[in-house]
Amino acid sequence: MLFGPPGAGKGTQAQLLVDRYDLAHVSSGDIFRHNLRQGTPLGLRAKEYMDRGELVPDDVVIDIMLDKIMSIHSDEGFILDGFPRSTRQAEELESALTARARNVDRVLHIDVPEDELVRRLGGRYVCRECQAPYTIANSATIPACDRCGGELYQRDDDRPEAVQKRIDVYREETMPLLNHYRQKGLLSDIPGQDTVDGVFQSIVGAL
Repeated sequence: MLFGPPGAGKGTQAQLLVDRYDLAHVSSGDIFRHNLRQGTPLGLRAKEYMDRGELVPDDVVIDIMLDKIMSIHSDEGFILDGFPRSTRQAEELESALTARARNVDRVLHIDVPEDELVRRLGGRYVCRECQAPYTIANSATIPACDRCGGELYQRDDDRPEAVQKRIDVYREETMPLLNHYRQKGLLSDIPGQDTVDGVFQSIVGAL
């Protein structure tokens, strides 16, 4: 399970973990954006909250995420990215996993100072086709995705007016979950200001 504020690099680290350990990557953001691209009622409902940098309500998140998680075969490992984000979501997840005789093995918290998060998010872009994340210092020149050639764009919730709101919401709503998992002995704090490879090596060491 990956925790970290917006801009901490969870998407990048998740992809490295997928490649190394052959795991399924279950990203709440990707799932909601998929629904949005398909024009589903769930996607349109989620967009109202995401565009404001707010958390999508528990009832919507729990239903769609557990549907995805429970579809993964019991022999396969997976990474949760962006879920759970509240105590209720955590409790529902743990109940569902227990029913399948599965457990959370490790909770990774990528910790990055707030001023660094604001800087990173201002230059964050995503591939419209494969959802690969990019950090671009000069927004005057936006390259194509080097994985699939798709168009790179800046999500509405990465624009300046939504960034601070997203960070504030994370601190208020999600940080208490770290204590929940710390008490269970599952939490590893990962310094997030190192290089991408440095952060990844810290994660591998924690695992």
